Amino acid sequence: MKILQRILIVLIGAMMLLGALLVFSASGNYSQMRLDNFYALFKSHIWKVLLSGGLMIFFSMVPYELYKKYSKHIIIFAIILLVYTYFAGVRAKGASRWINLGFMTFQTSEFAKLALIIHLAKLIEKKGELLDSFNDGYRYIVVWIFAVAGLILIQPNVSTSLIIVMLGFTILFVAGARMRHIFSTLGVAGALSGSVMMLFAHSRERILTFFSSVNGGGEINIQVRQAKIALGSGGVWGLGIGQSRLSAGFLPESYGDFIFSILGEEFGFIGAVLVLLIFFFIFLIGLVIAKKANDRFAQLLALGISFNIIISALINAGVVSGVLPTTGITFPFISFGGTSIILFGISVGILLNISRSIVRERNHKNKANTNKAKNPDMASASV
Repeated sequence: MKILQRILIVLIGAMMLLGALLVFSASGNYSQMRLDNFYALFKSHIWKVLLSGGLMIFFSMVPYELYKKYSKHIIIFAIILLVYTYFAGVRAKGASRWINLGFMTFQTSEFAKLALIIHLAKLIEKKGELLDSFNDGYRYIVVWIFAVAGLILIQPNVSTSLIIVMLGFTILFVAGARMRHIFSTLGVAGALSGSVMMLFAHSRERILTFFSSVNGGGEINIQVRQAKIALGSGGVWGLGIGQSRLSAGFLPESYGDFIFSILGEEFGFIGAVLVLLIFFFIFLIGLVIAKKANDRFAQLLALGISFNIIISALINAGVVSGVLPTTGITFPFISFGGTSIILFGISVGILLNISRSIVRERNHKNKANTNKAKNPDMASASV
């Protein structure tokens, strides 16, 4: 388990370093044109990377049992933040998704994802076998999923609300909820959310444009078209670090949500696939930690965190490749952006603490067994 901890830390560190290099490469021209400082966005990204790394270390030392104790406080705080964001948040591009902290803007939906994972793990452990009952267990858990997803949906932030639902029901599925409950709930929720999504102009346009491109063979939008050009121009091995051409004003948000395209352009098909494989490996490490965790809460918490990382990476790559409609989901640990990289860093810190608790428990048992072996008389007397 200690080896897996070290591997996880190395992989996350490598992703953050790669992200810093790509943000530097992709943001320079935009920074110079808009902020009259070639390094402005890169400097902003670097201190958030350092903060994320520091918080990862800090939370790796905080006992995960504390989250179980205060899970309800955490989720209520997240809901208060979401409500505040809706009424008084920073509005940009027709949405209110951020609150201004002075030194940075904070996307509350990212915090809500982690808060929900924590609270669902606590509720499912608490309900136990009652999870099989719709009235006595299942419905109380589902209410929290849709409460958080609904508050995020009206910001509007359709993509994150869908990830919330995917996260919640994945945890329920793994926890052993009845399939007929899950499918019936998702069926009703899917119909309702589909109707709601069509009410928002930006999500309706993205969905209709996506299906139109699928049927007609055209492009989803100019951003995706440029992203696909960047991916294709990288070839097998890429143009080399810092050699991106599309980031020079041709691809909007090249340093943010579409940084995967710059990865493909500079490191090629091999580099892009290798990074995705690293994310799968991180996910597998998370699954191993979840399987060996000391209690059900830790198992579900580790699973939720791991699934959030991998699904975010796959959705982002799918959007950039034109396989999925355009969303605002970042590429974990790599995209420019404060809230995302900070919350992912905290999440990995929690995962590391769960792993450390497994090692401590194993060492404690080994020590106890050794003491019994050395003192057979004491062991027989205790029996």
